[in-house]
Amino acid sequence: MESTLQHSMICSLAWLLAMSTLLALPELSCGSMTRRYKFDIRLQNVTRLCGTRSIVTVNGKFPGPKIMAREGDRVVVKVVNHVTNNVTIHWHGVRQLRTGWYDGPAYVTQCPIRTGQSFVYNFTIVGQRGTLLWHAHISWMRATLYGPIVVLPKRGVPYPFPKPYKEIPIIFGEWFSVDPEAIIAQALRTGAGPNISDAYTINGLPGPLYNCSKKADTFELKVKPGKTYLLRMINAALNDELFFSIANHTLTVVEVDAVYVKPFDADIVHITPGQTTNVLLHTKPSPPDATFLMAARPYATGSGTFDNTTTAGLLVYLPSNASSSSADVKNLPLFRPTLPALNDTAYTTNYTGKLRSLATAQFPANVPQTVERRFYFTVGLGTSPCAKNQTCQGPNGTKFAASVNNISFALPTSAALLQAHYFGRTKGVYDTDFPDTPPFPFNYTGTPPNDTFVSNATKVVVLPFNTSVELVMQDTSIQGAESHPLHLHGFNFFVVGTGFGNYDPSKDPKRFNLADPIERNTVGVPVGGWVAIRFLADNPGVWFMHCHLEVHTSWGLRMAWVVNDGALPNQKLLPPPSDLPRC
Repeated sequence: MESTLQHSMICSLAWLLAMSTLLALPELSCGSMTRRYKFDIRLQNVTRLCGTRSIVTVNGKFPGPKIMAREGDRVVVKVVNHVTNNVTIHWHGVRQLRTGWYDGPAYVTQCPIRTGQSFVYNFTIVGQRGTLLWHAHISWMRATLYGPIVVLPKRGVPYPFPKPYKEIPIIFGEWFSVDPEAIIAQALRTGAGPNISDAYTINGLPGPLYNCSKKADTFELKVKPGKTYLLRMINAALNDELFFSIANHTLTVVEVDAVYVKPFDADIVHITPGQTTNVLLHTKPSPPDATFLMAARPYATGSGTFDNTTTAGLLVYLPSNASSSSADVKNLPLFRPTLPALNDTAYTTNYTGKLRSLATAQFPANVPQTVERRFYFTVGLGTSPCAKNQTCQGPNGTKFAASVNNISFALPTSAALLQAHYFGRTKGVYDTDFPDTPPFPFNYTGTPPNDTFVSNATKVVVLPFNTSVELVMQDTSIQGAESHPLHLHGFNFFVVGTGFGNYDPSKDPKRFNLADPIERNTVGVPVGGWVAIRFLADNPGVWFMHCHLEVHTSWGLRMAWVVNDGALPNQKLLPPPSDLPRC
Protein backbone atom coordinates (compact mmCIF):
# COMPACT_ATOMS: atom_id res chain seq x y z
CA MET A 1 0.00 0.00 0.00
CA GLU A 2 2.82 2.40 0.94
CA SER A 3 4.75 1.71 -2.26
CA THR A 4 1.55 2.25 -4.26
CA LEU A 5 1.01 5.60 -2.50
CA GLN A 6 4.61 6.62 -3.09
CA HIS A 7 4.30 5.64 -6.73
CA SER A 8 1.09 7.69 -7.04
CA MET A 9 2.74 10.73 -5.42
CA ILE A 10 5.77 10.44 -7.68
CA CYS A 11 3.54 10.21 -10.75
CA SER A 12 1.52 13.24 -9.60
CA LEU A 13 4.67 15.28 -8.97
CA ALA A 14 6.08 14.24 -12.33
CA TRP A 15 2.82 15.24 -14.04
CA LEU A 16 2.79 18.63 -12.29
CA LEU A 17 6.43 19.21 -13.22
CA ALA A 18 5.77 18.24 -16.82
CA MET A 19 2.73 20.51 -17.03
CA SER A 20 4.57 23.46 -15.50
CA THR A 21 7.37 22.97 -18.02
CA LEU A 22 4.94 22.75 -20.94
CA LEU A 23 3.01 25.82 -19.84
CA ALA A 24 6.27 27.76 -19.67
CA LEU A 25 6.99 27.05 -23.33
CA PRO A 26 5.63 29.74 -25.64
CA GLU A 27 4.87 27.27 -28.41
CA LEU A 28 2.20 25.58 -26.31
CA SER A 29 0.16 28.65 -25.63
CA CYS A 30 -3.55 28.60 -26.40
CA GLY A 31 -4.39 27.78 -29.99
CA SER A 32 -0.91 26.81 -31.13
CA MET A 33 -0.03 23.55 -32.84
CA THR A 34 2.94 21.61 -34.15
CA ARG A 35 3.58 21.64 -37.90
CA ARG A 36 5.71 18.75 -39.17
CA TYR A 37 7.62 18.60 -42.44
CA LYS A 38 10.19 16.33 -44.03
CA PHE A 39 12.87 17.73 -46.31
CA ASP A 40 14.60 15.09 -48.46
CA ILE A 41 17.66 16.72 -49.98
CA ARG A 42 18.11 15.02 -53.33
CA LEU A 43 19.11 15.59 -56.93
CA GLN A 44 16.51 16.42 -59.54
CA ASN A 45 16.87 17.01 -63.28
CA VAL A 46 15.53 20.46 -64.13
CA THR A 47 15.35 22.00 -67.61
CA ARG A 48 15.64 25.74 -68.16
CA LEU A 49 16.72 27.73 -71.24
CA CYS A 50 16.94 24.55 -73.35
CA GLY A 51 19.41 22.96 -70.97
CA THR A 52 18.90 20.23 -68.38
CA ARG A 53 20.94 20.14 -65.21
CA SER A 54 20.87 17.94 -62.13
CA ILE A 55 20.34 20.30 -59.21
CA VAL A 56 20.08 19.84 -55.46
CA THR A 57 16.47 20.19 -54.31
CA VAL A 58 14.14 19.63 -51.40
CA ASN A 59 11.70 16.84 -52.24
CA GLY A 60 12.51 17.25 -55.92
CA LYS A 61 10.94 20.71 -56.05
CA PHE A 62 12.45 23.95 -57.39
CA PRO A 63 11.78 26.27 -55.64
CA GLY A 64 11.28 24.14 -52.56
CA PRO A 65 8.09 23.48 -50.58
CA LYS A 66 6.23 26.11 -48.61
CA ILE A 67 6.39 26.11 -44.80
CA MET A 68 3.00 27.15 -43.40
CA ALA A 69 2.42 28.05 -39.76
CA ARG A 70 0.61 30.44 -37.48
CA GLU A 71 2.15 32.78 -34.96
CA GLY A 72 2.91 30.70 -31.88
CA ASP A 73 3.15 27.38 -33.73
CA ARG A 74 6.01 24.95 -33.32
CA VAL A 75 7.68 23.91 -36.60
CA VAL A 76 9.47 20.57 -36.79
CA VAL A 77 11.39 19.79 -40.00
CA LYS A 78 13.37 16.59 -40.47
CA VAL A 79 16.11 17.18 -43.04
CA VAL A 80 17.62 14.07 -44.61
CA ASN A 81 20.67 14.52 -46.84
CA HIS A 82 20.79 12.16 -49.85
CA VAL A 83 23.41 14.13 -51.85
CA THR A 84 27.21 14.30 -51.69
CA ASN A 85 27.21 17.97 -50.67
CA ASN A 86 27.11 18.99 -47.03
CA VAL A 87 23.85 20.80 -46.21
CA THR A 88 22.29 23.04 -43.58
CA ILE A 89 18.97 24.90 -43.63
CA HIS A 90 18.47 28.43 -42.28
CA TRP A 91 15.00 29.70 -41.37
CA HIS A 92 15.68 33.25 -42.46
CA GLY A 93 14.07 35.84 -40.20
CA VAL A 94 12.74 33.37 -37.61
CA ARG A 95 14.08 34.71 -34.33
CA GLN A 96 14.90 31.31 -32.79
CA LEU A 97 14.34 32.49 -29.22
CA ARG A 98 16.68 30.35 -27.08
CA THR A 99 16.81 27.77 -29.90
CA GLY A 100 19.89 28.93 -31.77
CA TRP A 101 20.90 25.29 -32.42
CA TYR A 102 18.30 25.30 -35.20
CA ASP A 103 19.29 28.57 -36.87
CA GLY A 104 21.28 26.81 -39.58
CA PRO A 105 24.44 28.68 -40.69
CA ALA A 106 27.19 26.09 -41.15
CA TYR A 107 29.99 26.21 -38.55
CA VAL A 108 28.19 29.01 -36.69
CA THR A 109 25.30 27.23 -34.97
CA GLN A 110 25.82 23.71 -36.28
CA CYS A 111 28.15 21.47 -38.21
CA PRO A 112 26.81 20.46 -41.62
CA ILE A 113 24.46 17.56 -42.27
CA ARG A 114 26.63 15.11 -44.16
CA THR A 115 25.67 12.55 -46.79
CA GLY A 116 23.29 9.96 -45.38
CA GLN A 117 22.73 11.92 -42.17
CA SER A 118 19.66 13.75 -40.88
CA PHE A 119 18.87 16.52 -38.44
CA VAL A 120 15.54 17.63 -36.98
CA TYR A 121 15.02 21.41 -36.79
CA ASN A 122 12.58 22.18 -33.97
CA PHE A 123 11.63 25.77 -33.22
CA THR A 124 8.69 27.98 -32.29
CA ILE A 125 7.59 31.15 -34.08
CA VAL A 126 7.11 33.69 -31.29
CA GLY A 127 5.65 37.15 -31.84
CA GLN A 128 6.05 37.06 -35.62
CA ARG A 129 3.66 36.88 -38.53
CA GLY A 130 4.13 37.48 -42.26
CA THR A 131 6.45 36.26 -45.02
CA LEU A 132 9.93 34.85 -44.42
CA LEU A 133 12.06 32.31 -46.27
CA TRP A 134 14.16 29.23 -45.73
CA HIS A 135 17.36 28.47 -47.60
CA ALA A 136 20.55 26.45 -47.40
CA HIS A 137 23.31 28.17 -45.45
CA ILE A 138 26.56 26.63 -46.62
CA SER A 139 28.69 27.71 -49.58
CA TRP A 140 26.39 28.55 -52.54
CA MET A 141 23.89 25.75 -51.95
CA ARG A 142 21.03 28.21 -51.54
CA ALA A 143 21.12 28.80 -55.32
CA THR A 144 18.57 25.97 -55.59
CA LEU A 145 17.68 25.18 -51.96
CA TYR A 146 15.13 27.82 -50.96
CA GLY A 147 11.43 28.29 -50.38
CA PRO A 148 8.81 30.45 -48.64
CA ILE A 149 7.80 30.56 -44.99
CA VAL A 150 4.26 31.87 -44.52
CA VAL A 151 3.34 32.72 -40.92
CA LEU A 152 -0.34 33.54 -40.57
CA PRO A 153 -1.66 35.59 -37.63
CA LYS A 154 -3.16 33.76 -34.69
CA ARG A 155 -6.68 32.49 -35.32
CA GLY A 156 -9.20 35.29 -35.11
CA VAL A 157 -6.59 38.02 -35.51
CA PRO A 158 -7.13 39.91 -38.79
CA TYR A 159 -4.54 41.56 -41.00
CA PRO A 160 -4.22 45.33 -40.40
CA PHE A 161 -5.22 45.82 -44.06
CA PRO A 162 -8.13 44.58 -46.22
CA LYS A 163 -8.38 40.81 -46.31
CA PRO A 164 -7.11 39.64 -49.70
CA TYR A 165 -9.10 37.43 -52.03
CA LYS A 166 -6.05 35.22 -52.55
CA GLU A 167 -2.39 35.04 -51.48
CA ILE A 168 0.41 34.16 -53.91
CA PRO A 169 4.16 33.71 -53.26
CA ILE A 170 6.42 35.50 -55.75
CA ILE A 171 9.97 34.21 -55.25
CA PHE A 172 12.87 35.72 -57.18
CA GLY A 173 15.91 33.55 -57.80
CA GLU A 174 18.83 33.02 -60.15
CA TRP A 175 19.41 30.23 -62.64
CA PHE A 176 22.91 28.97 -63.38
CA SER A 177 23.54 26.70 -66.35
CA VAL A 178 26.52 25.21 -64.50
CA ASP A 179 26.89 24.10 -60.89
CA PRO A 180 27.17 27.21 -58.63
CA GLU A 181 29.44 25.21 -56.32
CA ALA A 182 31.95 24.91 -59.14
CA ILE A 183 31.64 28.65 -59.84
CA ILE A 184 32.48 29.78 -56.30
CA ALA A 185 35.21 27.12 -55.94
CA GLN A 186 36.93 28.47 -59.05
CA ALA A 187 36.55 32.08 -57.87
CA LEU A 188 38.08 31.36 -54.47
CA ARG A 189 40.91 29.41 -56.08
CA THR A 190 41.81 32.10 -58.64
CA GLY A 191 40.93 35.15 -56.56
CA ALA A 192 38.78 36.59 -59.34
CA GLY A 193 35.12 37.54 -59.30
CA PRO A 194 32.78 34.58 -59.92
CA ASN A 195 30.88 33.95 -63.14
CA ILE A 196 27.40 35.45 -63.15
CA SER A 197 24.05 33.71 -63.40
CA ASP A 198 22.39 32.99 -66.75
CA ALA A 199 18.93 34.23 -65.80
CA TYR A 200 16.75 35.51 -63.02
CA THR A 201 13.61 33.59 -62.18
CA ILE A 202 10.12 34.15 -60.81
CA ASN A 203 8.97 31.07 -58.91
CA GLY A 204 11.77 29.14 -60.60
CA LEU A 205 10.86 30.25 -64.16
CA PRO A 206 12.96 32.69 -66.25
CA GLY A 207 10.13 34.01 -68.42
CA PRO A 208 9.68 35.01 -72.08
CA LEU A 209 12.50 37.57 -72.45
CA TYR A 210 15.29 34.97 -72.54
CA ASN A 211 16.47 33.10 -75.61
CA CYS A 212 15.19 29.54 -75.79
CA SER A 213 12.64 30.12 -73.06
CA LYS A 214 9.44 28.22 -73.71
CA LYS A 215 5.89 29.04 -72.66
CA ALA A 216 6.20 26.53 -69.84
CA ASP A 217 9.16 28.57 -68.55
CA THR A 218 6.95 31.58 -67.80
CA PHE A 219 5.09 32.13 -64.55
CA GLU A 220 1.48 33.20 -65.11
CA LEU A 221 -0.54 34.88 -62.40
CA LYS A 222 -4.19 34.49 -63.31
CA VAL A 223 -6.44 37.01 -61.58
CA LYS A 224 -10.08 37.98 -61.50
CA PRO A 225 -11.17 41.60 -61.96
CA GLY A 226 -12.21 43.65 -58.97
CA LYS A 227 -10.24 41.57 -56.46
CA THR A 228 -7.38 42.21 -54.02
CA TYR A 229 -4.44 39.81 -54.07
CA LEU A 230 -1.64 39.59 -51.51
CA LEU A 231 1.69 38.98 -53.23
CA ARG A 232 4.25 37.53 -50.81
CA MET A 233 7.51 38.55 -52.48
CA ILE A 234 10.86 37.02 -51.57
CA ASN A 235 14.28 37.80 -53.02
CA ALA A 236 16.14 34.48 -52.87
CA ALA A 237 18.68 35.48 -55.54
CA LEU A 238 22.29 34.79 -54.67
CA ASN A 239 23.94 38.05 -55.62
CA ASP A 240 21.53 40.70 -56.85
CA GLU A 241 19.17 43.32 -55.52
CA LEU A 242 16.12 43.70 -57.74
CA PHE A 243 13.51 46.15 -58.98
CA PHE A 244 10.05 44.68 -59.60
CA SER A 245 6.98 46.12 -61.29
CA ILE A 246 3.71 45.07 -62.93
CA ALA A 247 2.72 47.03 -66.01
CA ASN A 248 -0.18 49.48 -65.49
CA HIS A 249 -0.70 48.41 -61.87
CA THR A 250 0.13 50.07 -58.58
CA LEU A 251 1.13 47.94 -55.59
CA THR A 252 0.42 48.77 -51.95
CA VAL A 253 3.29 47.82 -49.63
CA VAL A 254 1.92 46.46 -46.33
CA GLU A 255 4.75 44.41 -44.82
CA VAL A 256 8.49 43.82 -45.00
CA ASP A 257 10.50 41.05 -43.32
CA ALA A 258 7.37 39.81 -41.50
CA VAL A 259 6.70 43.23 -39.95
CA TYR A 260 3.61 45.28 -40.85
CA VAL A 261 4.29 48.76 -42.21
CA LYS A 262 2.32 51.92 -42.72
CA PRO A 263 0.82 51.17 -46.16
CA PHE A 264 2.03 53.16 -49.15
CA ASP A 265 1.63 52.82 -52.91
CA ALA A 266 4.52 52.02 -55.22
CA ASP A 267 4.72 51.33 -58.93
CA ILE A 268 8.13 49.70 -58.40
CA VAL A 269 9.37 47.63 -55.46
CA HIS A 270 13.04 47.43 -54.50
CA ILE A 271 14.05 44.23 -52.70
CA THR A 272 17.49 42.93 -51.71
CA PRO A 273 18.52 39.28 -51.31
CA GLY A 274 17.15 38.01 -48.00
CA GLN A 275 14.37 40.58 -47.83
CA THR A 276 10.64 39.90 -48.14
CA THR A 277 7.90 42.33 -49.10
CA ASN A 278 4.14 41.82 -49.00
CA VAL A 279 2.10 43.96 -51.38
CA LEU A 280 -1.57 44.26 -52.20
CA LEU A 281 -2.43 44.05 -55.88
CA HIS A 282 -5.83 45.59 -56.65
CA THR A 283 -7.02 44.26 -59.99
CA LYS A 284 -8.97 46.39 -62.42
CA PRO A 285 -12.78 46.42 -61.97
CA SER A 286 -13.47 44.73 -65.31
CA PRO A 287 -11.42 42.54 -67.68
CA PRO A 288 -9.13 44.98 -69.54
CA ASP A 289 -8.71 42.86 -72.70
CA ALA A 290 -4.95 43.01 -72.25
CA THR A 291 -2.12 41.07 -70.66
CA PHE A 292 0.47 42.66 -68.41
CA LEU A 293 4.11 41.82 -67.97
CA MET A 294 5.48 41.63 -64.44
CA ALA A 295 9.24 42.05 -64.53
CA ALA A 296 12.32 42.18 -62.32
CA ARG A 297 15.85 43.26 -63.10
CA PRO A 298 18.85 44.18 -60.94
CA TYR A 299 19.75 47.27 -59.02
CA ALA A 300 23.55 47.18 -59.31
CA THR A 301 26.04 49.57 -57.70
CA GLY A 302 29.38 47.74 -57.77
CA SER A 303 32.10 47.91 -60.39
CA GLY A 304 32.12 44.15 -61.06
CA THR A 305 30.16 42.23 -63.65
CA PHE A 306 26.59 41.25 -62.91
CA ASP A 307 23.63 39.59 -64.59
CA ASN A 308 21.87 42.51 -66.30
CA THR A 309 19.01 40.46 -67.74
CA THR A 310 15.30 40.74 -66.94
CA THR A 311 12.97 38.02 -65.71
CA ALA A 312 9.29 38.33 -66.42
CA GLY A 313 5.95 36.70 -65.80
CA LEU A 314 2.45 37.39 -67.04
CA LEU A 315 -0.49 38.91 -65.21
CA VAL A 316 -3.50 37.42 -66.97
CA TYR A 317 -7.09 38.56 -66.37
CA LEU A 318 -9.86 35.97 -66.34
CA PRO A 319 -13.45 36.77 -67.22
CA SER A 320 -15.41 37.51 -64.05
CA ASN A 321 -17.18 34.16 -64.14
CA ALA A 322 -14.31 32.08 -65.55
CA SER A 323 -12.23 29.31 -64.07
CA SER A 324 -8.46 29.67 -63.77
CA SER A 325 -7.93 27.52 -66.87
CA SER A 326 -10.02 29.49 -69.36
CA ALA A 327 -7.73 32.42 -70.11
CA ASP A 328 -6.59 32.88 -73.72
CA VAL A 329 -3.89 35.52 -73.97
CA LYS A 330 -2.60 34.85 -77.48
CA ASN A 331 -4.36 37.71 -79.22
CA LEU A 332 -4.38 40.28 -76.42
CA PRO A 333 -2.08 43.31 -76.41
CA LEU A 334 0.84 43.01 -73.98
CA PHE A 335 1.86 45.96 -71.77
CA ARG A 336 5.36 46.17 -70.30
CA PRO A 337 6.43 47.98 -67.13
CA THR A 338 9.11 50.65 -67.05
CA LEU A 339 11.84 49.78 -64.55
CA PRO A 340 14.45 52.17 -63.15
CA ALA A 341 17.98 52.36 -64.49
CA LEU A 342 20.26 49.63 -63.19
CA ASN A 343 22.08 52.08 -60.88
CA ASP A 344 19.12 54.23 -59.82
CA THR A 345 20.15 54.87 -56.21
CA ALA A 346 17.82 57.86 -56.01
CA TYR A 347 14.81 55.57 -56.48
CA THR A 348 15.97 53.02 -53.91
CA THR A 349 16.64 55.79 -51.39
CA ASN A 350 13.21 57.33 -51.93
CA TYR A 351 11.51 53.93 -51.74
CA THR A 352 13.21 52.71 -48.56
CA GLY A 353 12.65 56.11 -46.97
CA LYS A 354 8.89 55.49 -47.09
CA LEU A 355 9.11 52.35 -44.94
CA ARG A 356 7.76 52.98 -41.43
CA SER A 357 6.58 50.64 -38.68
CA LEU A 358 2.91 50.74 -37.77
CA ALA A 359 3.86 51.76 -34.20
CA THR A 360 0.37 51.09 -32.84
CA ALA A 361 -0.75 49.66 -29.53
CA GLN A 362 -1.29 46.28 -31.17
CA PHE A 363 1.93 46.40 -33.22
CA PRO A 364 4.31 48.67 -31.29
CA ALA A 365 7.76 49.78 -32.40
CA ASN A 366 9.81 48.97 -29.30
CA VAL A 367 12.86 50.96 -30.30
CA PRO A 368 15.63 51.07 -27.67
CA GLN A 369 15.55 54.70 -26.57
CA THR A 370 18.85 54.49 -24.71
CA VAL A 371 21.99 52.66 -25.84
CA GLU A 372 24.51 50.73 -23.72
CA ARG A 373 26.92 49.65 -26.47
CA ARG A 374 27.77 51.55 -29.64
CA PHE A 375 29.58 50.06 -32.62
CA TYR A 376 30.88 51.48 -35.86
CA PHE A 377 31.55 48.83 -38.53
CA THR A 378 33.04 49.43 -41.95
CA VAL A 379 31.75 46.97 -44.54
CA GLY A 380 33.18 46.53 -47.99
CA LEU A 381 35.65 44.88 -50.29
CA GLY A 382 39.41 44.51 -50.09
CA THR A 383 42.12 42.13 -51.17
CA SER A 384 44.24 39.28 -49.89
CA PRO A 385 47.78 38.51 -51.07
CA CYS A 386 48.26 35.80 -53.63
CA ALA A 387 49.93 32.64 -52.35
CA LYS A 388 53.52 31.98 -53.39
CA ASN A 389 53.94 30.19 -56.70
CA GLN A 390 50.36 31.04 -57.65
CA THR A 391 48.98 33.48 -60.20
CA CYS A 392 45.86 35.30 -58.99
CA GLN A 393 43.27 37.08 -61.09
CA GLY A 394 42.05 39.66 -58.58
CA PRO A 395 43.04 43.35 -58.51
CA ASN A 396 46.74 43.78 -59.33
CA GLY A 397 47.42 40.08 -59.03
CA THR A 398 45.78 39.72 -55.61
CA LYS A 399 42.64 37.88 -54.47
CA PHE A 400 39.31 39.58 -53.87
CA ALA A 401 38.31 39.68 -50.22
CA ALA A 402 35.66 41.39 -48.10
CA SER A 403 35.61 42.43 -44.47
CA VAL A 404 33.92 44.02 -41.48
CA ASN A 405 36.24 46.46 -39.71
CA ASN A 406 39.04 45.08 -41.90
CA ILE A 407 38.53 41.53 -40.59
CA SER A 408 37.70 38.91 -43.18
CA PHE A 409 35.89 36.40 -41.00
CA ALA A 410 37.18 32.83 -41.17
CA LEU A 411 34.67 30.13 -40.27
CA PRO A 412 35.95 27.39 -37.96
CA THR A 413 35.77 23.78 -39.10
CA SER A 414 36.60 21.77 -35.97
CA ALA A 415 33.47 22.91 -34.11
CA ALA A 416 30.60 25.31 -34.63
CA LEU A 417 30.84 28.62 -32.77
CA LEU A 418 27.71 27.91 -30.74
CA GLN A 419 29.05 24.57 -29.50
CA ALA A 420 32.32 26.19 -28.46
CA HIS A 421 30.40 28.92 -26.61
CA TYR A 422 27.94 26.60 -24.87
CA PHE A 423 30.55 24.13 -23.63
CA GLY A 424 33.13 26.81 -22.79
CA ARG A 425 35.68 25.42 -25.25
CA THR A 426 36.42 28.55 -27.24
CA LYS A 427 40.23 28.36 -27.23
CA GLY A 428 41.42 27.83 -30.76
CA VAL A 429 37.89 28.31 -32.14
CA TYR A 430 37.31 32.06 -31.79
CA ASP A 431 38.63 35.18 -30.06
CA THR A 432 36.47 37.78 -28.32
CA ASP A 433 38.28 40.98 -29.33
CA PHE A 434 36.36 41.98 -32.45
CA PRO A 435 36.97 45.75 -32.76
CA ASP A 436 34.12 48.13 -31.89
CA THR A 437 35.42 50.67 -34.42
CA PRO A 438 37.59 50.49 -37.56
CA PRO A 439 41.21 49.71 -36.60
CA PHE A 440 42.56 51.93 -39.40
CA PRO A 441 40.51 55.13 -39.81
CA PHE A 442 40.51 56.76 -43.25
CA ASN A 443 38.14 58.69 -45.50
CA TYR A 444 35.83 55.71 -45.98
CA THR A 445 33.92 57.06 -48.97
CA GLY A 446 36.75 59.10 -50.45
CA THR A 447 40.01 58.06 -52.06
CA PRO A 448 40.82 54.57 -50.78
CA PRO A 449 44.15 53.85 -49.05
CA ASN A 450 47.03 52.24 -50.94
CA ASP A 451 47.01 49.20 -48.66
CA THR A 452 43.82 47.28 -49.38
CA PHE A 453 44.79 44.02 -47.66
CA VAL A 454 42.39 42.65 -45.04
CA SER A 455 43.24 40.52 -42.04
CA ASN A 456 41.82 37.01 -41.62
CA ALA A 457 40.55 36.02 -38.18
CA THR A 458 37.68 34.44 -36.25
CA LYS A 459 36.70 37.16 -33.79
CA VAL A 460 33.31 37.81 -32.17
CA VAL A 461 31.59 40.51 -30.13
CA VAL A 462 30.38 39.32 -26.71
CA LEU A 463 27.29 41.01 -25.23
CA PRO A 464 25.66 40.58 -21.82
CA PHE A 465 22.03 39.53 -22.00
CA ASN A 466 19.58 42.39 -22.68
CA THR A 467 22.24 44.86 -23.83
CA SER A 468 20.81 47.66 -25.96
CA VAL A 469 22.95 48.05 -29.07
CA GLU A 470 23.42 50.75 -31.68
CA LEU A 471 25.36 49.74 -34.76
CA VAL A 472 26.38 52.04 -37.58
CA MET A 473 27.47 50.21 -40.73
CA GLN A 474 29.59 52.26 -43.11
CA ASP A 475 30.22 51.39 -46.76
CA THR A 476 33.76 51.90 -48.02
CA SER A 477 35.16 52.82 -51.41
CA ILE A 478 37.92 50.17 -51.40
CA GLN A 479 37.59 48.28 -54.71
CA GLY A 480 34.58 50.52 -55.38
CA ALA A 481 31.67 51.63 -53.25
CA GLU A 482 28.75 49.22 -53.31
CA SER A 483 25.41 48.59 -51.62
CA HIS A 484 25.53 45.72 -49.12
CA PRO A 485 22.37 44.01 -47.81
CA LEU A 486 23.33 43.02 -44.24
CA HIS A 487 21.36 40.26 -42.49
CA LEU A 488 21.40 39.78 -38.71
CA HIS A 489 20.42 36.33 -37.43
CA GLY A 490 18.43 35.89 -34.23
CA PHE A 491 17.03 39.42 -34.04
CA ASN A 492 14.89 42.03 -35.67
CA PHE A 493 16.38 45.51 -35.58
CA PHE A 494 15.15 49.05 -36.11
CA VAL A 495 16.64 51.16 -38.91
CA VAL A 496 16.92 54.48 -37.09
CA GLY A 497 19.01 56.41 -39.60
CA THR A 498 20.74 56.35 -42.96
CA GLY A 499 22.72 58.72 -45.14
CA PHE A 500 25.46 59.16 -47.72
CA GLY A 501 29.11 59.94 -47.20
CA ASN A 502 30.86 59.27 -43.90
CA TYR A 503 28.76 58.96 -40.75
CA ASP A 504 29.11 62.00 -38.47
CA PRO A 505 28.54 61.02 -34.81
CA SER A 506 28.05 64.65 -33.78
CA LYS A 507 25.37 65.54 -36.34
CA ASP A 508 23.68 62.43 -37.76
CA PRO A 509 22.11 61.04 -34.53
CA LYS A 510 20.07 64.22 -34.23
CA ARG A 511 18.12 63.05 -37.28
CA PHE A 512 17.47 59.52 -36.02
CA ASN A 513 13.87 58.29 -36.11
CA LEU A 514 13.14 56.74 -32.71
CA ALA A 515 9.34 56.87 -33.06
CA ASP A 516 8.32 54.62 -35.97
CA PRO A 517 11.47 53.36 -37.76
CA ILE A 518 11.15 50.29 -39.93
CA GLU A 519 11.85 47.01 -38.19
CA ARG A 520 13.48 44.25 -40.23
CA ASN A 521 16.15 41.53 -40.35
CA THR A 522 17.99 42.55 -43.54
CA VAL A 523 18.94 46.10 -44.49
CA GLY A 524 20.89 47.64 -47.32
CA VAL A 525 23.97 49.66 -46.42
CA PRO A 526 23.67 52.30 -49.15
CA VAL A 527 26.39 52.67 -51.76
CA GLY A 528 28.87 55.25 -50.48
CA GLY A 529 26.84 55.73 -47.31
CA TRP A 530 25.86 54.36 -43.92
CA VAL A 531 22.94 52.91 -42.00
CA ALA A 532 22.27 52.94 -38.25
CA ILE A 533 20.32 50.17 -36.51
CA ARG A 534 19.29 49.47 -32.92
CA PHE A 535 18.36 46.18 -31.29
CA LEU A 536 18.04 44.61 -27.88
CA ALA A 537 20.32 41.60 -27.31
CA ASP A 538 17.59 39.56 -25.62
CA ASN A 539 18.25 36.23 -27.35
CA PRO A 540 21.10 34.14 -25.89
CA GLY A 541 23.32 32.30 -28.35
CA VAL A 542 25.74 32.95 -31.21
CA TRP A 543 24.30 34.98 -34.07
CA PHE A 544 25.75 35.40 -37.53
CA MET A 545 25.72 38.76 -39.32
CA HIS A 546 26.74 38.88 -42.97
CA CYS A 547 26.20 40.42 -46.37
CA HIS A 548 23.43 38.59 -48.21
CA LEU A 549 25.26 38.94 -51.52
CA GLU A 550 26.64 35.42 -51.41
CA VAL A 551 29.90 36.29 -53.12
CA HIS A 552 30.69 38.86 -50.42
CA THR A 553 29.92 36.35 -47.67
CA SER A 554 32.25 33.87 -49.39
CA TRP A 555 34.96 36.54 -49.42
CA GLY A 556 34.56 37.14 -45.67
CA LEU A 557 32.03 39.97 -45.19
CA ARG A 558 30.63 38.35 -42.04
CA MET A 559 31.01 38.28 -38.27
CA ALA A 560 29.24 36.92 -35.19
CA TRP A 561 27.66 38.21 -31.99
CA VAL A 562 27.78 36.12 -28.82
CA VAL A 563 24.92 36.93 -26.42
CA ASN A 564 25.45 35.46 -22.97
CA ASP A 565 22.70 33.88 -20.88
CA GLY A 566 20.59 36.03 -18.60
CA ALA A 567 19.98 35.32 -14.92
CA LEU A 568 16.48 33.86 -15.23
CA PRO A 569 15.67 30.35 -16.54
CA ASN A 570 13.78 31.73 -19.55
CA GLN A 571 16.82 33.85 -20.48
CA LYS A 572 19.16 30.92 -21.06
CA LEU A 573 20.04 29.04 -24.22
CA LEU A 574 18.38 25.64 -24.26
CA PRO A 575 20.65 22.55 -24.32
CA PRO A 576 21.75 21.18 -27.70
CA PRO A 577 19.64 18.45 -29.33
CA SER A 578 20.96 14.90 -29.26
CA ASP A 579 21.05 14.65 -33.07
CA LEU A 580 23.10 17.84 -33.59
CA PRO A 581 25.54 17.03 -36.42
CA ARG A 582 29.22 16.67 -35.59
CA CYS A 583 32.08 18.26 -37.47
